[in-house]
Amino acid sequence: MKPTTRTLATALGGLLAALPAAAQDFPLTLENKFGTTVIEEAPERVASLDFNGADNLLALGVQPVAIRYWYGDYENAVWPWADDRLKTTPAILRGDLNFEQIAAAEPDVIIALWSGITEQEYERLSLIAPVVAVPEGVGDYSLPWDELALIAGEAVGRLDEAEAQVAEIEAEMAAISDRNPGWEGKTASVAYYWNDNPGVYTGADIRPLLLSNLGLSTPDAVDALVGDNQFAVTFSEEELDIIDADVLVWVTDGSDGQRSRIEELALRPALTAHREGREIFTDALLTGAFSHGSLLSIPYALGELEPRIAAAIDGDPATEVPD
Repeated sequence: MKPTTRTLATALGGLLAALPAAAQDFPLTLENKFGTTVIEEAPERVASLDFNGADNLLALGVQPVAIRYWYGDYENAVWPWADDRLKTTPAILRGDLNFEQIAAAEPDVIIALWSGITEQEYERLSLIAPVVAVPEGVGDYSLPWDELALIAGEAVGRLDEAEAQVAEIEAEMAAISDRNPGWEGKTASVAYYWNDNPGVYTGADIRPLLLSNLGLSTPDAVDALVGDNQFAVTFSEEELDIIDADVLVWVTDGSDGQRSRIEELALRPALTAHREGREIFTDALLTGAFSHGSLLSIPYALGELEPRIAAAIDGDPATEVPD
């Protein structure tokens, strides 16, 4: 049975309790790969163009005036681990950026750290409000979860809260590592099957970056496929061996059809991860939490992943990996 919104809210409440706002100096200057952003004063109206960005703002007590829809059939584009935090009705941005819709929300600042905006879009958005974009040398979707939270927290004047919540999640990750010392030095691939092709997330993606905090690294064969800052790559079914690892996480939408297609891959039986029972299949909710990589979703993802990884990494096919 999947956890309810109430269950998630209760489980996360202790970890992510709201903290009082602390003073932070403005004007604030932030460098990004497109230029320099100056935020003159602590913003009151914040628009999020990040596909996962509403979560971190809500965790910090900020009610976004605009939220970017990613996927999932949830009201106001907010997933179960975060929906009790949303107290307003923001503009929902769907598809290509609608600059008129964003301007109509009258933001004081625009957060675009996990948005994939181009330089041209950055320039147009900057006519509406200061834009917080990814730093120089960082891929569009390659900021680690903690930096996403900290930069967003600084931009909205709540850096202290962001630091405190990041520290609590880091403490939980450290506790998981302490409970599972055998994970250190092991490898993990995070793979998927989409549009009739298998794919894998690279070490620059938020999902493998999260696992790296638990001692699990991306196989060299995966990262050898891509250039700097690429977060994912597809490959032919004949190349399936590149994703073999001590733990193989298949992220799915929870449908029987998608899982069946993965299970039917012709070369899957040749994978050590398959033969030794090292595979994990995520459902839609865990996939979403794992993929959002936010202050609100990570505690849920960690709680669900730890027993699955522990069961998979022992290499004993007789050990049942929970679904």
